[in-house]
Amino acid sequence: MKDFKFISKNKEILKIALINLALLLVFLELGSLGWYFVQHKQFFYTREKTQDKLALGINLEGVRLKESIVERFHPFFGFIQKPSPDFRPGFKVNNYGFISPYDYPFKKIKKNQFIIGIFGGSVASDYAIFQVQNQILPKYLKQLPALKDKEFVILSFATGGYKQPQQLLILNYFLALGQELDMVVNIDGFNEVALSNLNNKNEVDLTMPSIQHIGPLANFANNSLSTKAMEATLRIQENKTRINQGLSSLQNCYLAACNTLTSVYVQHLVNNYKTDVLKFEEERTKKQKDDSSVIYINTNKSVLQDSVAFEEMAGNWAKSSIFMHKVLSASNVPYFHVLQPNQYYETKRVFGEAEKQIAFNKETPYAKSVQIGYPALFKKFPNLEKNNINILNAVNVFDRAKDAVYVDSCCHYNQAGQVIFSDYVGRSILEALRKDERKKKK
Repeated sequence: MKDFKFISKNKEILKIALINLALLLVFLELGSLGWYFVQHKQFFYTREKTQDKLALGINLEGVRLKESIVERFHPFFGFIQKPSPDFRPGFKVNNYGFISPYDYPFKKIKKNQFIIGIFGGSVASDYAIFQVQNQILPKYLKQLPALKDKEFVILSFATGGYKQPQQLLILNYFLALGQELDMVVNIDGFNEVALSNLNNKNEVDLTMPSIQHIGPLANFANNSLSTKAMEATLRIQENKTRINQGLSSLQNCYLAACNTLTSVYVQHLVNNYKTDVLKFEEERTKKQKDDSSVIYINTNKSVLQDSVAFEEMAGNWAKSSIFMHKVLSASNVPYFHVLQPNQYYETKRVFGEAEKQIAFNKETPYAKSVQIGYPALFKKFPNLEKNNINILNAVNVFDRAKDAVYVDSCCHYNQAGQVIFSDYVGRSILEALRKDERKKKK
């Protein structure tokens, strides 16, 4: 009799547990549906399914889902991205290592084509991709009577890590190859101070390509990676495999709860990946004195004082821009120089708590570089203006933005940020061209 009561009681407990579990799963699914709608602005069950892993709602900024080392040495540019035919839908890493729908040099096939060259680092590269996809700059330019019927072709000559004088050298190289350009937009500033400062700390000449990028390539070429760097590389590879598996699972989720839990798991893997990348970067950029290296990099005898280093960085930045303008003005090609906004240069912008977690990193070496470097760049504005350069100071463009605009703790913008930045650049260029037209009519 006691056994019967015990069994009966256990059945009741099991029944209650199963009911509670079912309710938990229902509430989890309902909560996940709400979370998915907030994140993606669409219902999970009626969503557009995508094969593009970059469109799954995971912040994959800085994650290389395929190869870990995608840079390759280039005898003129310093380094390029490895050419690849399938970078993302509509784009490839072309024959010169730039993300574009086209190989270079691009030749006009229609008389009404108007070619805009975009130069700079990763922010400029992202901007070029966004313009190809959304045509914001062309929308503004079409307001000019002379350009309203033009077919605009956006060509990116920008790559992550580029800094002056790389833009200047690349421009001259492609002009020598016969590349036609009807307008040039150079978006830079951050790399010139942040990456040049890393050069300085490693006793590398400030005008050399970023030691953060060519240092590892030189170490690989010399087979001189440290044990800690190799260990970090192994962890990166393991995490990358798991991230790819997680993204594949995410594409095949039939329940919103599955999507939510898998997203959290994958984002955790991504965070671990980025932590290991930072450790790898720290190890691989350590100065290695090896006279037998097959790669020659100009060095300094010692680390320059900040006051000297940042003045030199700003001078290189301004002179390179002036020479870009001079070579283009000889062919009457308009040149626009944009100083990019960055979160580490303090403006009136108020950051929300969620964005602060994404946009700022106490350990980054970039913050000090921007805080000292940007004012040094501002001091060169009068010289740029004296040389008739259209310099667009974009550091305040996000001041009125209430939503998040940054996607990482470096310098890159999300969709909302790209729209704001693109509108500023387009509007400013349109105003400058209209001003030039008025001058010509006088």
